[in-house]
Amino acid sequence: MDRNQFSAIAHRNHNFYHPIPETKLNQVLGHIPLQPDDTVIDIGAGTCELLIRLAESRGIRGTAIESYEGAIETAKRKARGRIPEDQLEWSLADAKVAMEAYEQPGFSLGICIGSTHALGGLVPTLKALQKCVKQDGYILIGEGYWKQRPSREYLEALGGAEESELKSHDENVRTAEELGLITMWSSVASEDDWDQYEWLYSMSVETYCHENPQDPDCGAYLQKIRAWRQTYLRWGRDTLGFGLYLFRR
Repeated sequence: MDRNQFSAIAHRNHNFYHPIPETKLNQVLGHIPLQPDDTVIDIGAGTCELLIRLAESRGIRGTAIESYEGAIETAKRKARGRIPEDQLEWSLADAKVAMEAYEQPGFSLGICIGSTHALGGLVPTLKALQKCVKQDGYILIGEGYWKQRPSREYLEALGGAEESELKSHDENVRTAEELGLITMWSSVASEDDWDQYEWLYSMSVETYCHENPQDPDCGAYLQKIRAWRQTYLRWGRDTLGFGLYLFRR
């Protein structure tokens, strides 16, 4: 089973690959004073809906860093007819490798939502964006956090995750401030936001397998999503949070 393909199926009805609703996302974006032709970089951009919308509404020029070719292909299809072809630059590469080319402070906004693992965690991601975002520019991070201490059973159900992989909500903020960033805004996913995200995620896989029984991976997809659903209901709903954090450099 291809993990990227599974994620693409599970998210096929989502606009964004995270539980923050569009109302909260738009509120945060409204606090960023972007001007036409400002440059924005998005690490782990997925199908690039956020960059495409910023290009449409604010006239920015964007750079998308994404390691999954299928996501970039989808992004290009989505962008067609909405924005000029040259308004976004696509970088199909490992984030650590790609970011080596962007170590001069030139971007007005650096984004990494739900993909800090691509650079080794929250601190390396913040440091990488500090290098490429200009003075008085902005950094927008989407990061998980522990609402309470995770149980051993929950960590095992997550595939042997470590408690140290995430911090608390306030620790996420303090970590950025200790690196010299100024906290401007934060929004977190509510319990209802999480339910909306997780049930659509689950239903998308169930529906895909019902409609495509000939797919040889359907058995593995169903096994995975049903185990994940139980994990979310038993532990995740009370333990895992997700926040958007806006910082100024």
